Amino acid sequence: MTITRRTILLGAAAGALATPFIRVRPAMAAEFSYKVANNQPLDHPSNVRLAEAQKAILEATGGRFDLQIFPSNQLGADTDVLGQLRSGGVEFFQLSPIILSTLVPNASINGVGFAFPDYDTVWKAMDGELGAYERSQIEGAGLVVMEKIWDNGFRQITSSTKPITTPADLEGFKIRVPVSPLWTSLFTAFGSAPASINFAEVYTALQTGIVDGQENPLAIMKVAKLWEVQKYCSMTNHMWDGFWMLGNRRAWGALPEDVQQVVADNFNAAAMKQREDIAAMNGTLRGELEANGFVFNDADPKAFEDKLREAGFYAEWKKTYGDEAWAILEAAIGRTLA
Repeated sequence: MTITRRTILLGAAAGALATPFIRVRPAMAAEFSYKVANNQPLDHPSNVRLAEAQKAILEATGGRFDLQIFPSNQLGADTDVLGQLRSGGVEFFQLSPIILSTLVPNASINGVGFAFPDYDTVWKAMDGELGAYERSQIEGAGLVVMEKIWDNGFRQITSSTKPITTPADLEGFKIRVPVSPLWTSLFTAFGSAPASINFAEVYTALQTGIVDGQENPLAIMKVAKLWEVQKYCSMTNHMWDGFWMLGNRRAWGALPEDVQQVVADNFNAAAMKQREDIAAMNGTLRGELEANGFVFNDADPKAFEDKLREAGFYAEWKKTYGDEAWAILEAAIGRTLA
């Protein structure tokens, strides 16, 4: 299936707009009725592919497993839903490993600034030893995690006041960042004034001037319509981020092995399709966002990386993550950061 604006909207209209979440009702009451939550808008490829997985799982389990999808932070802010996941209030949660680091500190190592130069390096690392390392850390914290990470994308900086062309442009810049020490540390190293704000509140924070800018992948900027409250978009590619599909261990253990296999297989297959969707969107997003009013500029990543190194950012996070984790990161990207 090729994701287009039309297919996304048609799918959303057919399956979800009449209800506060996406649900395909089984013919009979399901033996297992589980919830999955995320912070992504309804028409983001993640939720389109989750809706497909939902139907496939229901069919493959003969109606035994019913999955309800709650997009757009409907069950609360990311940090709140993480608490619900741990307590069993929600059974599955798609979450950035960098936000997950509030519980699992080393899960955020893929988000080290300017570590990944391109997607080939990302997938080699995240489908390889670096991803395996993160999953081991997550499992060690008592959560279940699926094998394949979903794509969020390379993050870019937007502003209502000026283009960000050099590190100096970030000095004193009021920027929204997600709730995570790594994000705060990254922009503090540039001399910015980062404000940790959950995604559901980003649009309003930009609209009211609480912050002057934010950073996100282009796909998120599109579905959130951020061109309405921002003018400039600087292609910094300062961080790659994804979404792990996390599960509550007790809820997962309550499923028979055959149902576990069906759920895991379909979640992982949906992740691979979603990666393809994001790749296809990335080819056209810049033009679409320019047409909606964004003014783009390209930034030299080396100048920003050098500034972070000068500020001690890499040395600090090498110490935080530890030598083992840092060695896995540098082996995955094929170069030395600190």
